[in-house]
Amino acid sequence: MKHIEVVAALTIKGDSVLVAQRQKDEFAGMWEFPGGKIESGETHEQALQREILEELNLPISVDQFFITIKYQYPSFHLTMHCYLCTALQPQFENLEHSEVRFVRFDDLSSMKWIPADVEVVEELLKKKG
Repeated sequence: MKHIEVVAALTIKGDSVLVAQRQKDEFAGMWEFPGGKIESGETHEQALQREILEELNLPISVDQFFITIKYQYPSFHLTMHCYLCTALQPQFENLEHSEVRFVRFDDLSSMKWIPADVEVVEELLKKKG
C-alpha cells in the first residue's frame, strides 16, 4: 500500500483559521488545511513554508507542532503533520484551490472536511474550547 507523508498549516488569526477547498480529485469541493507533500531533504517546517508559498503566495512562520494524523484511505495510507502557523503578511493569493478563506472556529464543524482533516478540526476545537 502506498504511503504519503504531508504537512498542514493551521494558520490562525484571532478566532479564525485559514482553510482551503479542494478543486480537483475525489475530494473536490471538500475543505482541508493547506499544505502538501514533504520533498526529499526537507524538514517539516521547510516543506510547509514552501507549500504555503506555492499555493497561497503567503509567507508563514511555523510556530508549534500541533498533531500528527494517520489515516487509511482505500488506496493509500496518509501521515499528516499539522503545525500552528502565523501569516507574515495580511493578504494571500489563491493559486490552487476553489476557495481559500479564514473561517471562525465556531463554523468549522458545519463544513464538509476531507476525512483525514476531521480529527484535526476536533482537536483544534478542543484546544480553542
